[in-house]
Amino acid sequence: MKFDAAVLRSHESRFAVEEVLLHSGPADGEILVKIAGCGMCGTDLAVRRSAGRSPLPAVLGHEGAGVVADTGGPHTGLSNGDHVVLSFDSCGHCRSCMGAAPAYCDSFGSLNLFGGRKKNAARFTDAAGGGLAPRWFGQSSFAAYAVVPARNAVRVDPSLPIELLGPLGCGFLTGAGAVFNSFGAGPGDTIAVFGAGAVGLAAVMAATASGAVTVAVDRHPERLALAERFGAAPLHAASPDLPGRIRQLTDGGAHYALDTTASASLINDALRALRPTGHLGLVARLRTALPLEPGALDRGRRISHICEGDAVPGLLIPRLSALWQAGLFPFDELIRTYPLTDINEAERDCEAGRVVKPVMIP
Repeated sequence: MKFDAAVLRSHESRFAVEEVLLHSGPADGEILVKIAGCGMCGTDLAVRRSAGRSPLPAVLGHEGAGVVADTGGPHTGLSNGDHVVLSFDSCGHCRSCMGAAPAYCDSFGSLNLFGGRKKNAARFTDAAGGGLAPRWFGQSSFAAYAVVPARNAVRVDPSLPIELLGPLGCGFLTGAGAVFNSFGAGPGDTIAVFGAGAVGLAAVMAATASGAVTVAVDRHPERLALAERFGAAPLHAASPDLPGRIRQLTDGGAHYALDTTASASLINDALRALRPTGHLGLVARLRTALPLEPGALDRGRRISHICEGDAVPGLLIPRLSALWQAGLFPFDELIRTYPLTDINEAERDCEAGRVVKPVMIP
């Protein structure tokens, strides 16, 4: 079959929407999904800085959602017409996967970031027959269709706006999962969220839904206004004595802090804002050494990296969609939709901070 997809051919080039070919349908354990919408995530854009670690040319996109158009057999557990949200790829049989921690799959890097599943890779080409990197995050969903392992797909209520649900599979899942799973936050807890982008604002919404007291830190007044609307006390990142201000707002220090910025200075501020035994979670990839200031990591405070919100997508995505239906997780207020043909405009708006979560509509 032939369909349109946004192809990135080099680290410096713009996305080009062009015709691609799928030479065979879904194999055993796979499904073919007609994409209704796909979120743009910072991980997609980070490919430009990967310097050969992510093979190109490729079709990116890993926050897809759509309707099952074909299956590789009845054992997939899905049927034609099912509405699904797509999440990250995992092998399903390593110790982490078997232990309900698929984000820490032994093959996470090779499956999601560095080329995807190699089996049947040659069936996906450009119009001239040139190879495209096999399935980014098991999806490559900046496209009209995607072939996906069935274990990546989560069936959702068909009454939900499927074109908006894709970011529940990664960005929103990461922020909310950090609060619900990594921190286990509840009423009476206090959380400081550093960075009010898609991941940070999802964490704010989840914290509010859990009954926690939340402080949001950012440099952009419009992002802080959103955080305040979702229940957080806003605090500018340039505030004098930022850790002291947070300790004041959280009655002695935050139980938990989430950093989405990868800023060394803000990470140190986050540690100093914690109460004794507090937990700082990092979700952004650090690109330089992280110097810790004397005294920042003491009194039982700890720091860890959180991948994909420590989530089992099949459990968390239905929880988030149910919270949205109850008016407690208004993620749709962060989304702006773009036709797939405007993907380069969406990237510019995302990089400039003019939009929190772009969603491409094929």
